[in-house]
Amino acid sequence: MSQWKPICSVDDIPVLGARRVTRAQGAEVAVFRTADDQIFALLDRCPHKGGPLSQGIVFGHSVACPLHNWTIGLEGGCAQAPDEGCTPKFSVKVDSGQVHLDLDELNSIALDDPKALA
Repeated sequence: MSQWKPICSVDDIPVLGARRVTRAQGAEVAVFRTADDQIFALLDRCPHKGGPLSQGIVFGHSVACPLHNWTIGLEGGCAQAPDEGCTPKFSVKVDSGQVHLDLDELNSIALDDPKALA
């Protein structure tokens, strides 16, 4: 069974925006909020050149990378064709207005040096 780490309140994430979550090891995680209040979490690195997705423009269930405007789907972390590549996604649970991330995933996904991902 998953252990869930409380991150923030849904209201702490701007609508059509993101909040960054720092981990002890590895690149930060970007937690996104869509216009319909759905919450998604991806590694805060575009699969193209490592741009900070948390600084991108959220629209629908996608985010545009601020470096080269690649469109990354929030549900799966994959670039929209014709671009290719995916960034790791993280499981999210919202309970009573609080956003939680899977602790096992936070401690195991993409823990290598974040500079090597760029």
